[in-house]
Amino acid sequence: MVVTEEIELPSWDLYELSIPCTVFGKPQPDLAESWYDFRLCGVGDRFAEAYGGSPGRARFTVRTPYGVDDTVIVPSVPDSCVEGEQPLPAELVTALRRAHDAGARMVSLCNGAFALAEAGLLDGRRATAHWMHTAQLAERYPKVTFDDSVLYVDEGDVLTSAGLTAGLDLCLHLVRLDLGAHVANQLARRMVVPAHRPGGQAQFIDMPVPVTDDAGLTPVLAWARAHLDEPLTVEDLALRAAMSPRTFYRRLQEATGTTPLQWLLNERLSLARSLLESTALPVERIGALTGLGTANNLRHHFLKRVGVSPSDYRRAFPPQRTRPERTST
Repeated sequence: MVVTEEIELPSWDLYELSIPCTVFGKPQPDLAESWYDFRLCGVGDRFAEAYGGSPGRARFTVRTPYGVDDTVIVPSVPDSCVEGEQPLPAELVTALRRAHDAGARMVSLCNGAFALAEAGLLDGRRATAHWMHTAQLAERYPKVTFDDSVLYVDEGDVLTSAGLTAGLDLCLHLVRLDLGAHVANQLARRMVVPAHRPGGQAQFIDMPVPVTDDAGLTPVLAWARAHLDEPLTVEDLALRAAMSPRTFYRRLQEATGTTPLQWLLNERLSLARSLLESTALPVERIGALTGLGTANNLRHHFLKRVGVSPSDYRRAFPPQRTRPERTST
């Protein structure tokens, strides 16, 4: 994969740039025999300023001597481009078009969607960005269907994400596509982030940051993950956490933004995805191991949440699949 960035304008945000650097830039030889050939790229051998935190703080420059390659990630564009005060450089837009025409997988994080849209790569497609920018994008690029309610959108050869941590979700999704669920899950664990949040999950969580100390939840949630094949109720989990069911419900919702039953369903579906990708177990057995019961019940929830049947998902992510040739970053 190749990270490309607009580099002539005064400054760009550091956070979205750091995400692909973290996910793809550090070799993980114990997870995969070969890792991504990661490079920070631009449209010329020049320097760009980046900010960590408020402008004027932690400013540094990045040299981008490499050109565009087979997967291009646009982490962000400067605020002046978002506001229409300054256009994106024509050479950058041309480079993105050429990369796409050459078969590159095109990816944007947050307001990097402005660059892909300007290049016409989102025309006739569904896309997303940080919810603060989707109205501007929709007005400026009416040929694109922007959805501000999802974490990321996978259109095959063009993928877009919402802002901030949703960019991390999309990058882990790319690892899952390229290297499989096991590698993506292990990498996420090292980064201390959820192994998989589906792209359709809402950007909006009423209480995204815990307002109470959730240390009491950690052991019981770890226990629940290890016993997903058992019938679990809110009362069971609350008893193990030494809380009343009402308190447990409230604490979990504050900490995760979801209800206990939805949390269990998400964990069971995540396990089902992993088993479908990493084993040849029949769907009936996977239903039992995940606590979803019958194959029909697994199919119902899987289709509703993931959008495809377990069988179709397995065909897309076959067990012991080989790593594709496309791996430069």
